[in-house]
Amino acid sequence: MKGTSIRTSLDVPADLHRRLHAAAAREGCSARRLILRGIERAIRDAEPQRPRRRLSLDAPIVPSTGKPFHLTNEQIYDLIELP
Repeated sequence: MKGTSIRTSLDVPADLHRRLHAAAAREGCSARRLILRGIERAIRDAEPQRPRRRLSLDAPIVPSTGKPFHLTNEQIYDLIELP
């Protein structure tokens, strides 16, 4: 990874270091790989999420025929059920 990575150091509490190496052994990978996965997950979770679009399940009042149409207010009120 020379040239594409940057070496850094980090002070880790002894208990956390021990648990890190135990978790890496259980997963069958290196502690380095486990740390990188955690960093990648933290960065991914911190990125702003694109808002989900709301899906309208309401059927249209007037089915589309592909052609423009004109309705008067009175015709619209006849089509809409108001409480």
